[in-house]
Amino acid sequence: MPQFDSVLVANRGEIAVRVIRSAKAQGYRTIAVYSEADAAAPHVLLADEAVLIGPAPVRESYLDPERILAAAAATRAGAIHPGYGFLSENAAFARACEDAGMVFIGPSARAIELMGNKAAAKRLMLAADVPCIPGYQDQDQSDTALVEAAQRIGTPLMVKAAAGGGGRGMRLVLDPVDLPAALAAARSEAENAFGSGELILEKALLQPRHVEIQVFSDSHGNHVHLGERDCSIQRRHQKVVEESPCPVMTPELRVAMGEAAVNAARSIDYCGAGTVEFLLDVDQRFYFLEMNTRLQVEHPVTEMVTGLDLVALQLQVAQGYPLPLSQADVALHGHALEVRLYAEDTVNDFLPASGTVYRWHPPHGEGIRVDHDLVEGQEVSPFYDPMIAKIIAWGEDRTTACRRLQRALQTTVLFGPASNRQFLLDVVENEAFQAGTATTAFIAEQFPQGVQAPVPQLVQYCCAAVLQYRDSVAASERLRVVAETALRGWSGLRDISVHYRYRKTEDEFVDVHVQQVGPGDYHCSTGASHHRLQWQGDDLAGTAQVLVDGVAHRLCHAPAGRGAISLQLGDAACDLVNELAFTRGDQASAGSGIVKAPMHGNVLSVLVTVGDRVSPGQELLVMEAMKMEHRLLAQVSGEVSAVHVQAGTQAVAGAIVLEINES
Repeated sequence: MPQFDSVLVANRGEIAVRVIRSAKAQGYRTIAVYSEADAAAPHVLLADEAVLIGPAPVRESYLDPERILAAAAATRAGAIHPGYGFLSENAAFARACEDAGMVFIGPSARAIELMGNKAAAKRLMLAADVPCIPGYQDQDQSDTALVEAAQRIGTPLMVKAAAGGGGRGMRLVLDPVDLPAALAAARSEAENAFGSGELILEKALLQPRHVEIQVFSDSHGNHVHLGERDCSIQRRHQKVVEESPCPVMTPELRVAMGEAAVNAARSIDYCGAGTVEFLLDVDQRFYFLEMNTRLQVEHPVTEMVTGLDLVALQLQVAQGYPLPLSQADVALHGHALEVRLYAEDTVNDFLPASGTVYRWHPPHGEGIRVDHDLVEGQEVSPFYDPMIAKIIAWGEDRTTACRRLQRALQTTVLFGPASNRQFLLDVVENEAFQAGTATTAFIAEQFPQGVQAPVPQLVQYCCAAVLQYRDSVAASERLRVVAETALRGWSGLRDISVHYRYRKTEDEFVDVHVQQVGPGDYHCSTGASHHRLQWQGDDLAGTAQVLVDGVAHRLCHAPAGRGAISLQLGDAACDLVNELAFTRGDQASAGSGIVKAPMHGNVLSVLVTVGDRVSPGQELLVMEAMKMEHRLLAQVSGEVSAVHVQAGTQAVAGAIVLEINES
């Protein structure tokens, strides 16, 4: 007999939407929880019921077990699905669910505890004969013990937070003299992120592949694996691209890694969905890294190649039913890749971004899946993880899947907060990625100078000028007392051109002169360059078909504030501001050196004082937000005139933290 007929999803964003859809498809009553910042979020509207659990900060809402349990009790929820992140690997919460008579859709609290500490987990895996990297995972956490262990292990060496994950509390040590500083930094970051400064040491493999095995277990002692995912392309140990199968996998290696992963699950009496992560070296030797006792962000690539719904399987196992398949039933078909679309400023050290979504056109097509929680007009909040969507592509082979993913990214449109779309496209178009040879060193090797801001092409400046010209004409038409429909969009002043100016670099501008020569027909000049833009019909939802010098293009656009416009011509996107829309006072203010906090967070250190001279790119202060450190950089040269925060305090998104007198 079923144990529950309703599921509360203790999460938000795309994973909440994804779990709710599968649960509803299986006939369950679904309950969403939401913070004040998420009151109008799609996951709230999708669920059968929704409960407000508190204000925006996560510790007062999504990370508060008592509020989650109270919402479950109030709605008579029979089970709680934690998604990933938040409380998904919190053993105390899993135990509290069971104590309250609710089913926790995940492993037992004991299994979470055993795998939640890297040191203890590694000791367990060694006992279970799972291959492990040589290292130190003992309980003596003194610097003396750690330094002595490091001398035995040798460099290169990885320092890791024992209680951590997601790249937080990790430091690579190449020279022994850097070890004390690495221990201090990793311990501090671990304490801030996880409440524990316990560390482990491991021999570092500098160019391995990061390959993980999806396991599934039930309460009847059945364990299977669903193949592997290659997650080698990472930035600061955060996954950027995931794919299945691994490009260098062999049938023999899959069997060996799968058996090791199943042994890991069996050794702790695991039940539910889990992922065992390994490092794979060039000689195809693999080593246990950690086990994640939850559904992974990248689970869709496994679903695409196996045809299974992993959330539906979670629900079935949580009901106490045996797995409906054996290892012999598992087969991989085709190839799937996933990229994570983040609201982040890739040029400014990947700082999280927030703001209103002006335009959102997710990709579609054969083999394309998009997991997201976005609607136009929605605010991307600074309170939560900046991942806003996952774009997944499947193909009969890797080449087809790569081509589909590339096209999906080219046609994705997101205006509003800054995003990593172009960075993802650069990764997918990279030759090493296309060849399937990428290791965990891919980002450092292929992007040694970081991410550079793309420079718009002249035709994009022309498109911006024509769009703003059309907006001004439309605005003037709306003010007319009498306007003949036939004359709209047409002016008899054919010899008059309108001047627009856009900033190309700090010291360089592009001047565009627009002249309308017919209905929907415009001549643009930028110095010696001339272009003809012809609108093919009316704009629909911010999208127009435009002939640029006789060649048809899709042009997506949205206004972005006074004098500003966001546009994407083909796959090239940019944000431009007409400098002539501002007064001199406006322009002086725009470059005044005001530094604002880009997100809510804790100020870890302030690196300058009043009177210091700074230059563009210089580090000003370090913040901790979303369990990661973020460094704010100077954008102008000048003298620090005011510092409004100090280490140990909190900064609110948008608050002025520092001021620079530009000179």
